[in-house]
Amino acid sequence: MTKKKKNILLIEPGYKNKYPPIGLMKISTYHKRLGDRVTFYKGDLKKFILNGIVDECIAKVSDIENKIDWLKRKETIEKYIKTKRSQYINEILIDVPDIFKETNSKYPLLELWFKYYADFYRRKVYVNNPKWDRVYVTTLFTFYWKITVQAIKDAKMLVKNNHELKVGGVMATLLRDEIYEETGIFPMAGLLDKPGMLDENDLIIDDLPLDYSILDEVDYIYPTGSAYFTFMTKGCTRTCAFCSVPKLEPTYKEKIPTKGKFEEIKEIYGEQQNLLLMDNNVLASPKFPEIIEEIKEMGFYKGATWVEPNQLDIAIKNFKSGLNDIAYRKRIHRLLKEFYNKRLKGKKVQQEFYDKLDKFGLVKLETTTKENILKAFPEIRDTYEKYRDKAPKQRFVDFNQGTDARYVTDEYMRLMSEIPIYPLRIAFDYIGLQKKYINAVYLAHKYGIDRLSNYLLFNFVDKPEDLYNRMRINIDLSRELKIHIYSFPMKYIPLYGEDAKDRQYIGKHWNKKFIRAIQSVSNVTRGIVPPGKSFFEKAWGKNISEYFQILYMPETYIIYRKIFEELGYTQKWSELFNEKLTSEEKDIAKKIIETNDFKDLKSKTQNENILKLLSHYLITRNDVKNSDKEYKTIKKKFDGIIKSDRFVELTLTYDFE
Repeated sequence: MTKKKKNILLIEPGYKNKYPPIGLMKISTYHKRLGDRVTFYKGDLKKFILNGIVDECIAKVSDIENKIDWLKRKETIEKYIKTKRSQYINEILIDVPDIFKETNSKYPLLELWFKYYADFYRRKVYVNNPKWDRVYVTTLFTFYWKITVQAIKDAKMLVKNNHELKVGGVMATLLRDEIYEETGIFPMAGLLDKPGMLDENDLIIDDLPLDYSILDEVDYIYPTGSAYFTFMTKGCTRTCAFCSVPKLEPTYKEKIPTKGKFEEIKEIYGEQQNLLLMDNNVLASPKFPEIIEEIKEMGFYKGATWVEPNQLDIAIKNFKSGLNDIAYRKRIHRLLKEFYNKRLKGKKVQQEFYDKLDKFGLVKLETTTKENILKAFPEIRDTYEKYRDKAPKQRFVDFNQGTDARYVTDEYMRLMSEIPIYPLRIAFDYIGLQKKYINAVYLAHKYGIDRLSNYLLFNFVDKPEDLYNRMRINIDLSRELKIHIYSFPMKYIPLYGEDAKDRQYIGKHWNKKFIRAIQSVSNVTRGIVPPGKSFFEKAWGKNISEYFQILYMPETYIIYRKIFEELGYTQKWSELFNEKLTSEEKDIAKKIIETNDFKDLKSKTQNENILKLLSHYLITRNDVKNSDKEYKTIKKKFDGIIKSDRFVELTLTYDFE
């Protein structure tokens, strides 16, 4: 008996994230091996529901009248279904002959169907007849609580049976009971690393290769470029109180077979440029030398280069095979658009290529159909091959979650220098790691690794001065060794409870104003602390005293530093803060400033001297943001750094957003 194909929906909520949903990519491979139909969506599910109904509507009216290209009217059809306004139905049917009259109706048949689908959407009729046999919702950081919970609730409307709504991932593991209380869905915790966890079969989902094709089903662009995503190890040997890994991956696996997965990915999707390793503590593995050797065997040795394969050929091959029609229709349209805009030089060749796209309806996505693409391919193939990018590019390896300085040895650093590691990320989570961390940096320098970065955890049990001292160590090491160390301050957020559900948690040695000051300085450079002494000292202070002065400084004065210094406002604030207040007045003022709440100041103090100081905190960003050329110059400079170094973009610098 033939197994019935299931309709599977994979959902990633609409939060901003830098990495694709690896778990869903494995689940997609799993279901496709079972012969199921898989769809991936990221974003607001209400928009997804609307899109699906619009597509069904277009399919229905196309069956009735196939002489009209309804896809060209898709935008207006969507507006009508969403609003049911007569102006849109009139626009849709303005040139359609009134030849489909039903005997007992004053409406044309086409108009009846448009009204049907508008009512189907607006009255939520779809809730009574869901089409999905199983729905998966992935979760990420716990502070995405609201948007994730809403996605789970919306997903309940789409699945035939709520028992087939599967919720997993980071937040699902850490806040399992809370999600159940809020949604009625009990999440799956941890990894899908045993057979039979979803269905009665021998497949281990966590061991499957990733389905890269699903990423092209959505409009969201993950800033990872061409890269293999994988783990060479799983878990961690440490049990740090601030870290979720012991809960997410409780068993340390010292070596995971990877090479075979890479060969399968290469065969289907083409060879990828870079290797992005998501291991949580790769240096803890006694098999680290084997891991390095395998990385080199996969083509990631020092000095390795990569020439991008013909992406259009790969996409057409997979489109013809029916691997993922939704994804490859979008991907091919995007490839052709990027090729036309970026690769073709000269009006003649551009016009000729555009004419061919226009001839087959490939200029707009709405009219880019599988039939048109396959008809056009023989006419555009040679031009694409001739002008596509064939320049060799360097390959890089990134242990993206950071390496543990406590496991660094001379031999391990020598091994890492044999692969194109860029950058080397070394964790510096607390000041107590100083000696181990500095030793690791010296060893990196010894073996020619001169591009480093790290995450600097703060707001846990550390003090504000600990963050400054760690940043300063990196600045001094960069100057001494003539290397580049980029720091990324990362605010601690609890793993469990109500404090985990947003970004508001304040550590015992911190306060709202200090946290906001750190974010304000970081905002200018999108989270980066670059390796330049003069900029660092201007941004963060020459010493601890100046650093605390900046932490207490009005937020607008921090961000728009130069303009307020030129106006003399910063000096006036400094005089008031440092000289004009008595010791008792300054203590009162500090307590008010630390709350970062400057509304209704007279209810907080009647002291005129303190109120004069606090008036500086009432100037907002909106008052000056369009007039600060210095801010724009700095932003442009560091935007340039980020664009030229995509691994900076891939760092988990979420808090400054």
